[in-house]
Amino acid sequence: MSPAKELVFVACVSNLAVFEQRLMASPCLQRGGRRLITHHNVPSAADAFNTTMAGLRQDGSNPWLVWVHQDVYLPEGWDTQFLQGLQSAQALYPDLAVAGVHGIAGAGALARRAGHLLDRGQELHEPSALPCLVDSVDELLFAVRVGSGLRLDPALGYDFYGTDVVLKAREAGLQSAVIDAYCEHWSDTPMVGAMPAKLVQRILASATVFEGKWQHRFPITTPCFDIAATGDVQKFVDQFVEPAL
Repeated sequence: MSPAKELVFVACVSNLAVFEQRLMASPCLQRGGRRLITHHNVPSAADAFNTTMAGLRQDGSNPWLVWVHQDVYLPEGWDTQFLQGLQSAQALYPDLAVAGVHGIAGAGALARRAGHLLDRGQELHEPSALPCLVDSVDELLFAVRVGSGLRLDPALGYDFYGTDVVLKAREAGLQSAVIDAYCEHWSDTPMVGAMPAKLVQRILASATVFEGKWQHRFPITTPCFDIAATGDVQKFVDQFVEPAL
């Protein structure tokens, strides 16, 4: 397979200005060497991801489909670094099907963060040696091997789908890992403090589906939540809801 076809990118676009300032400014996409498929204002991450995945399967190729947020910037040489990271991870983990740039290994008190990126201006250089197997990946960027048969769950909307696909991979006997591929994430979601009520409602709707689906796997730690029982996401976000005006 030619290098240009080893990675195909897919993104949802809801803010064209952010998309053009961040993701489309990435050198590997600017040069046109990597294919980027965009979906605008779709109801879930799965709508974009699964549609793109189905098209890639029909054309007979078997690349890695890279899901990436519109507010991520990929620095010069990122695509080469990511492919090198994939190669290293596959040498260690032959059943690799999901690869992210940030995630969680273990759960609860045993949870360990993994990854290296700039998140909203703050550098995160987690202690776990890379590549490493993980039990959750951050949704900002992850890749799925097209031939793995994995899909995203549309019922999860825009939350928890990264951890969901890792858990589905594990139940299928497949592996997930975080690899070393530094990028920048410029989300406007606050790192601390109150969250907008609309965002909280969205998260809780997805959490209800996720907790019901995976309660047999508790405890689960995602990059944002520790979930040991149904209702734990509700308890956590209740602390950060903006007061009604």
